[in-house]
Amino acid sequence: MATATSMMPFFGQQISSKNNLIPDWTSQEVSTGTTIMAVEYDGGVVIGADSRTTTGAYIANRVTDKLTPIHDRIFCCRSGSAADTQAIADVVTYQLGFHSIELDEPPLVETAANLFKASCYRYREELTAGILVAGWDRRKGGQVYSVPIGGMLVRQPVSVGGSGSTYIYGFMDANYKPAMSKDQCLELTAAALSLAMERDGSSGGVIRLASISEEGVERRVILGNQLSKFSTH
Repeated sequence: MATATSMMPFFGQQISSKNNLIPDWTSQEVSTGTTIMAVEYDGGVVIGADSRTTTGAYIANRVTDKLTPIHDRIFCCRSGSAADTQAIADVVTYQLGFHSIELDEPPLVETAANLFKASCYRYREELTAGILVAGWDRRKGGQVYSVPIGGMLVRQPVSVGGSGSTYIYGFMDANYKPAMSKDQCLELTAAALSLAMERDGSSGGVIRLASISEEGVERRVILGNQLSKFSTH
């Protein structure tokens, strides 16, 4: 009896101190641990992303839409903290909408990118957000801007981001060529994302693609069972 009584406080202490009944992922930040990509072509841009959102090792959402519209022909691809990137996208959408009303014309892609840069740089100590801004405007045509964590801004003809991007830099170096057509960019983006999703545990789900040009936005989805396979096992 004495032995059983002495064990009870220890047992209760184990449950309360280590939270054995609560999974570890409940205390983890929701992250779009991700692969995102954007490519310029003559007349527009192609953007793409996987759809997996994770909370630690737990998949919180397997069909997330990481291609976020900012204006009619301007999108952003989000990687990092889901809450941070959604908040920044909402703020920039609001600011860009007012800017467009004041000008009485569609905003520039570069303006949207600079708004992202301003927020990401100002709150660089608090935010975890890597953004690709892509779109089309009458002044410069199709454009891709990268705003990595820390708030830098650089225009690139092709850019990749997120945790899965580390697996596809060599693939991009070998397969990207300047002056690719729209269809070639779509094929390259789909293949690169498929490879990253196969290698990166934080990337997965479906592939969401969009092409943005003067004609508008054309979106498509590649389901998981339609993805290209690179490994033989």
